[in-house]
Amino acid sequence: MHEIKALIRDIPDFPKNGIIFKDITPVLQDPKAFKKVIDLFRERYVNQNIQKIAAIESRGFIFGAPLAYALNIGFVVLRKPGKLPYRTFREEYELEYGTDAIEIHQDAFEHGERVVLIDDLLATGGTALAAANLLQKAGAELVELAFLIELSFLNGRAKLTDHNVFSFVSF
Repeated sequence: MHEIKALIRDIPDFPKNGIIFKDITPVLQDPKAFKKVIDLFRERYVNQNIQKIAAIESRGFIFGAPLAYALNIGFVVLRKPGKLPYRTFREEYELEYGTDAIEIHQDAFEHGERVVLIDDLLATGGTALAAANLLQKAGAELVELAFLIELSFLNGRAKLTDHNVFSFVSF
């Protein structure tokens, strides 16, 4: 994973002053690196009887959809409010500057389906915890939350102690 980590670049003061954004676009632009990430996720889950991959809007979709394809299983999206056309469950979560929410279709899972939740980055854990709550509300068995990047200094794992958490790269 060293070569993947080396491709992730820091963008200072984005999206606001004081933030150092971890930019994954160099990983995505490199076909060998992108393939390696998907292949490594696939290797991790191929023998775990996973029935669906769920991903958080929007960068989670980048990894979730090709992983679901590689595993030959279904793909479920978690989106911002008002973006899904059918009946939804909604989960609000705290941000440092207010609240936000995500939604999932109520019929996304059969009860007890084994699911991995994927996103690009684990930071403070608020979005991931809201997503985990939604999956459980929708009837899924959440096997693991998986991330390409974990910003360990933000201690997001601490909010997710009731769940298995995996990340390839830590900063």
